[in-house]
Amino acid sequence: MPLAAITMSEALNGIFIYDMTHLGFFANYFTTLMFYFLLFGISGSLKVTYLTINTIIYGFALAHSYIMEFRGTPFLPMDFLSITTAAGVANTYDYTPTYKIICATLVFIFLTIIAIKIKTPKYHIITRIVTRCFTGTFSLVLAILYFGTNVFFNLGVQPDFWNQARGYKNYGFVWNFFCNTKYLYNSKPSNYNPGSVGEYIDSVVTPEENKPEIDNSYTKPNIICIMNESLADLSVLGEFTTNEDYMPFMRSLTENTIKGNLYVPVIGAGTSNTEFEFITGHTTAFLPSGSNAYMLYIKNPIASMVSTVEAQGYSSYALHPYYAKGWRRTEVYNNLGLDKFISLDNLIPSEIFEEFQDNGSKPDYLQDLIVANNPENENMLVRQYVSDQYNFQLLIDDFKSRDKSKPYFAFNVTMQNHGGYTNSGKNFNESIYVTSSSKKYVKTDKYLSLVKYTDDAFRELIQYFSTVKEPTVICMFGDHQPSIENEFIAEIMGVNDLNFLTPEQNQSRYCTPFFIWANYDIEEKQIDKLSVNYLSSLVLETAGIKLTGYNKYLLELAKTLPVIDTAGYIDNQGVYYKWSDASPYKSLLDDYEKVQYNNIFDQQNVDA
Repeated sequence: MPLAAITMSEALNGIFIYDMTHLGFFANYFTTLMFYFLLFGISGSLKVTYLTINTIIYGFALAHSYIMEFRGTPFLPMDFLSITTAAGVANTYDYTPTYKIICATLVFIFLTIIAIKIKTPKYHIITRIVTRCFTGTFSLVLAILYFGTNVFFNLGVQPDFWNQARGYKNYGFVWNFFCNTKYLYNSKPSNYNPGSVGEYIDSVVTPEENKPEIDNSYTKPNIICIMNESLADLSVLGEFTTNEDYMPFMRSLTENTIKGNLYVPVIGAGTSNTEFEFITGHTTAFLPSGSNAYMLYIKNPIASMVSTVEAQGYSSYALHPYYAKGWRRTEVYNNLGLDKFISLDNLIPSEIFEEFQDNGSKPDYLQDLIVANNPENENMLVRQYVSDQYNFQLLIDDFKSRDKSKPYFAFNVTMQNHGGYTNSGKNFNESIYVTSSSKKYVKTDKYLSLVKYTDDAFRELIQYFSTVKEPTVICMFGDHQPSIENEFIAEIMGVNDLNFLTPEQNQSRYCTPFFIWANYDIEEKQIDKLSVNYLSSLVLETAGIKLTGYNKYLLELAKTLPVIDTAGYIDNQGVYYKWSDASPYKSLLDDYEKVQYNNIFDQQNVDA
């Protein structure tokens, strides 16, 4: 039965038993057997055991299959916490069963029939007691050893943190999913002492530099920060050509502009982790693999970019033209201290979206519902999401109605370019397509056409603020690369398998563009490498805002390690490191982890 269950789960994982490594096969076999043993020890029934465990394995593996298809990353235990967020965009994807889903479903039906018909042998009561005690105890001992000790970790039994998708392919779904459950809890860094946090700061930023600087001789500029959904320049992966440039304005932007390559913690999904890193300056590289900071850790007020500007007299505004409940943003934004939060709930009557989700998934259907409710919103959507053009107009409208007695801060998370690149609709003109490949990549062409929409909208936003007399700084960056055809990515990267990339190639998949523009004179810069945990400090420094000690610490750290992300880190000499590599920066990284732990998890002893 474990052999058959593995065949079922790995069919959904896109591989078969003969494709797995020897370690992967035996790890999955004994993990599945452990689940059978545990439930049999509790129930004493083979029928209950097989029906329950096989159904759970099938359901989880099916979810993994769809998640890999939609976002290009595996199903991790932490994904349970984002079910409500995922449900909000669920109807934008295509669920047509693939051959592997059909094969696995047939195996599942076969195993279910066997489980229904099987009977537990009527052994002597002593034999039944001994058997159940043995199977239950065996499973519990293995679980205790795995979760309570480092025995298996020291033997190399751990997820492939550097490339989870590769780990799932090499070592199977059941084993990898189970292994990741150990890392749900964020443990305290070794030798952590809150009293030493100030020393870690001072080792990078001298005490003299760390003293507060008060300068009221200038007018504080307005600051607008935009995290643009799935905005990426795919040319960082490799060369390809299109019928026309998909981001001509962004490429041309040079005057009073700082721009470059931004390294983010996720690929294809996980928007809020990039958001968390930007707004707090913390890195998810030090959090449990697969965890989501907004869902797990922002349960109380926390210092951030928002608190820094508000302490200096700024008003604050957040805009996200989708559900407010996604990634717990309502609660998180309260804990960040944002004054006002406008979401889709404020823009469209809830009954319209409920009708759309209940009765259809075609973008035109939603567009028709919105226009019927308010004809003025005819150009509100691109596909089924609020367009960047409409989104940026909302920003402009709020800016015009702001409290002019205070400098203005806005944080905007867009939605236009969200995944599900199969739908088009009458409100979406696909103008961009790849010309360097003989193969048609439908998702890629739709995505690049969406980026062109963003480029046009961003041009209009910059043009408006070019006419604003008050000094204003605008930062826009991409949260992650899109989930498009892996075949296209492999083609332009010149590889056969995305699971076996060099550190440099792997890091390129975490790269998006960023832009900091001002409507007054600032020093122009091109920054080749910067991770998103540093970006808000750079924005504040560019705007001339008084920096906290933590901001200064991050800016100094960036001079040595300009990139720290979940894939690894890059030093100022351009050397790429995986987290498993030995490096001369271990002490520096350990200190950063302790400073961050102090800020997030030990707030009663915050010293930075």
